[in-house]
Amino acid sequence: MQEEEPRGRPKADARDIQAGARLRQRRLSIGMTQERLADAVGLTFQQIQKYERGANRISLSRVAEFARVLDVPVTYFYPDAPVAAYGLADEQDGFGDPPPPRDTDLDELLRAFTRITDPTVRQRILDLVRTLAPPDAPSGKG
Repeated sequence: MQEEEPRGRPKADARDIQAGARLRQRRLSIGMTQERLADAVGLTFQQIQKYERGANRISLSRVAEFARVLDVPVTYFYPDAPVAAYGLADEQDGFGDPPPPRDTDLDELLRAFTRITDPTVRQRILDLVRTLAPPDAPSGKG
């Protein structure tokens, strides 16, 4: 049975923490602030912070709203969930690979990169990173 907080609401569990981390990851990957996301869904940035930390549970209707604003499928927030159980396709086109696991260096890099306004500088940074990164491993998909 789900543990409850003092006011009778179920306490956040590992799935809530994972969904909050994915919310933060996606928001940062597209350069969106907590304030902008909060405005888009009618919340305060403090509520977004609580969701991202896993302090508050995210209702299904709220997950659907975040998915719409962040342009990802609802299943993005629960990558370990068995999608077949929900009657969803195993793969969804148009959303690309999910971002890598949360990494503070990656978070810092994303925040700094999104503050660069000069497109030439941004392109040079991308070129540098592509040069330094090892080549992609073959995916086995054809």
